[in-house]
Amino acid sequence: MAASSRAQVLDLYRAMLRESKRFSAYNYRTYAVRRIRDAFRENKNVKDPVEIQTLVNKAKRDLGIIRRQVHIGQLYSTDKLIIENRDMPRT
Repeated sequence: MAASSRAQVLDLYRAMLRESKRFSAYNYRTYAVRRIRDAFRENKNVKDPVEIQTLVNKAKRDLGIIRRQVHIGQLYSTDKLIIENRDMPRT
């Protein structure tokens, strides 16, 4: 993989993780982070430049979808789950 392609993929990976951590719903947030990590790990050994470019284009589309879904999720507030309330003492 060329250096510029590697840098582009890493930037895309970081952007997807950063954006997915903005989901307000815990379940969506954890699923998105897990799915992004799994997908990038699954494709880390791809050497074909055409296939790499195809995967990068798909990831860019997915990043756009994540951004839209985060924005939509912020329009509708929900209560936090018990697992998210770390301030509460455990009994």
